[in-house]
Amino acid sequence: MNEIIEFIKKTPKAELHLHIEGTLEPSFLFKLAKKNKIQIPFKSINEIKSAYNFTNLQSFLDIYYQGANVLINEEDFFDLTWSYLLKCKNDNVVHTEIFFDPQTHTDRGIKFDTVVNGIHKALSKAKKELGISSEIIMCFLRHLDEDAAFKTLDQGLRHKDKIIGVGLDSSEIGHPPKKFERVFQKAIESGFLTVAHAGEEAPSKYIWEALNLLKVKRIDHGVQCLNDEKLVKKLSDEQIPLTVCPISNVKLGVFKKLEEHNLKKMLSKDLMIMINSDDPAYFGAYVNKNLIESQIALNLSKKEIKKLIINSFKSSFLLESKKKEWIRKI
Repeated sequence: MNEIIEFIKKTPKAELHLHIEGTLEPSFLFKLAKKNKIQIPFKSINEIKSAYNFTNLQSFLDIYYQGANVLINEEDFFDLTWSYLLKCKNDNVVHTEIFFDPQTHTDRGIKFDTVVNGIHKALSKAKKELGISSEIIMCFLRHLDEDAAFKTLDQGLRHKDKIIGVGLDSSEIGHPPKKFERVFQKAIESGFLTVAHAGEEAPSKYIWEALNLLKVKRIDHGVQCLNDEKLVKKLSDEQIPLTVCPISNVKLGVFKKLEEHNLKKMLSKDLMIMINSDDPAYFGAYVNKNLIESQIALNLSKKEIKKLIINSFKSSFLLESKKKEWIRKI
């Protein structure tokens, strides 16, 4: 076996761009639909797998929201999260920072508490039993309005002990970060850290807005930054993290194939990037597969892979002492 692939599998890593709803495997979706008596437009697990075939971000989101309908009670959110954490154990992911989309659930009558408590209980169990540390980040759906985001923020404040930060996801084009400037301002004043999806499909202007208006600590995706030299300089000088998701980018048509991904070029510009899985059940690839396939497609050296993995810890919300401890092990 390729020595670099062996290195990827054995090395501890952190994952910083993971939507927990995006870990809903076809078999689990089918099982929950039956258990919770939810009508889904699929007759078999294979039909669900065939539907996990996307042309862009919107075509993915349509089925992603449909899939989330089967998640009803706290146990469902616990089981969903626990299943992902077992994958983490398998891939040697020792720290994960999980996104969840409260509005996807509250808009269909599921209580905010049900969602966050189920996720949190699984993360607490993983800390004890699997030695995996974690944080929770709640995201606002950018295709909804600012008032809806404010309402979600208020619900999140009751769970401040469980949630470390807020993010912004869903349909990017036509929903610039500035739409949520006031919500993010309130979130920061309330003590939340901020991150935002920007520059996945939309231009670099969205990344500037996320940095300047939302005061984000990390940019999720950010692959369009290379079209803007001034932005690249800022990202490089300040070592602002970009949570890149290569296989997701290919599956959603941001790049035609992995060999065309700009990840290696981003590394050469000394950008603080690392590799994540995004919505692994839908894109068929958890962290190790993203790392391995990117290594093969882009001919990444062991040194480059090591840098990506070290960056995953450097960019995390872990305590500095903990970051250093993991980096020493690598």
